[in-house]
This record gives sequence, C-alpha cells and structure tokens, in this order.
Amino acid sequence: MNARQKRLFEDARKRNPDLKMPVETKTNWSEADLALVKQGVGDKTSRPAGTQAASDGAAADSGEQTGSVVTYFEAKGFGFLRPDDGGRDVFFHVSRLIDSDPTGLKPGTRVGYELGMDRTGKMAASSVRILPAAPAA
Repeated sequence: MNARQKRLFEDARKRNPDLKMPVETKTNWSEADLALVKQGVGDKTSRPAGTQAASDGAAADSGEQTGSVVTYFEAKGFGFLRPDDGGRDVFFHVSRLIDSDPTGLKPGTRVGYELGMDRTGKMAASSVRILPAAPAA
C-alpha cells in the first residue's frame, strides 16, 4: 500500500477499530494465464476447452473463431457477436471488417473472427469476415 492508502486505512480504523489490514495475496500464474493477461483477455472458464467450431480446416489452424451477429448498429458502426462455443458476446467495430460489405451484418449472419483488444484494452473481435451461407438442404 502506498502512503495515501495507509492514511485512509488508519482514518477508517479510527471509526472502526475491528478493521483488519488487507493482506496482499500472491498468486502463482501459469504461462497460459500470463499470456491471456498480456492479451487483455479475461477468464475463459465458462467456455468449454477445445470445442471451437470452425467452418473449415484453415479457420481452426489460424486461431479464428466463428459465431453469429447478435446486434449491429449501422448508424454507430459497431455491434456484438455470439461465439459458437458459448461464453459472453464479443464487441466488434465495422473498421475490423475485412473483404465484406457492412450491409451484410444483420442479426444471425455467420462470421469468422479473431479475438483481440479494442483501443481501451477491452476484449473485442478483430479481423471480422462474413462467412458464406450454408447450402440449403
């Protein structure tokens, strides 16, 4: 704790004598955890491991994930994707769309994307591309 935090703690302790000094805990991080932290990606425990649904073999090799558009606000140029393998919806910006027309971004549209960070350091989709429609049976 820095000096200001200590002073604030001592002031709070005067009002509540039973208040205990917070203890810093050291966590042993695995290399995989450190890699996620460096990328700015949060905990992925809610997603099943190794069940990435890919539309083709090349997508699985490149780290690309697949999902579908949940919402897209054309006037603002952003929206959200729902990953095929579950988990939280992912933010995307139209500037990350490659080789596609943004008018095709309608709810339910299948897309391929990679996880990255937006300019504020939050998890967002990068390299978003619209996947070809599945042939009707």
